[in-house]
Amino acid sequence: MQSYTIGQAARLLGVSPDTARRWADAGRVATHRDEGGRRLIDGRDLAAFAVEVGQGGAGSGAGDEDVSYTSARNAFPGIVTAVKLGDVAAQVEIQAGPHRLVSLLTREAVEELGLEVGVEATARVKSTSVHIDRA
Repeated sequence: MQSYTIGQAARLLGVSPDTARRWADAGRVATHRDEGGRRLIDGRDLAAFAVEVGQGGAGSGAGDEDVSYTSARNAFPGIVTAVKLGDVAAQVEIQAGPHRLVSLLTREAVEELGLEVGVEATARVKSTSVHIDRA
């Protein structure tokens, strides 16, 4: 399972690292330490917390520190919070700060991207379609 640093979690939640650190200190999201002593948040825990934060309206959106190399300008970096697989199609839900995005794509695409709850992903919206990039 993928884990995230406080800084990575903050970016995905659309808040400052200080805010994410305060939430962790207050026990709102569980953390553990790696060999180097850094605090990490399990991907599934972060996904559940992202949904909670998104429903509560907390967060201010994604940061601008990452440069995008795509023609789809409206990028929503976030964390996968749900994946529903069918025989051919799939539904992927991403919480990007306060924004919840749902995309329908092929099961094959979900498997190739390795999308599962707790994985960082970016939803890209252009016109009437949403593209999802694996981080």
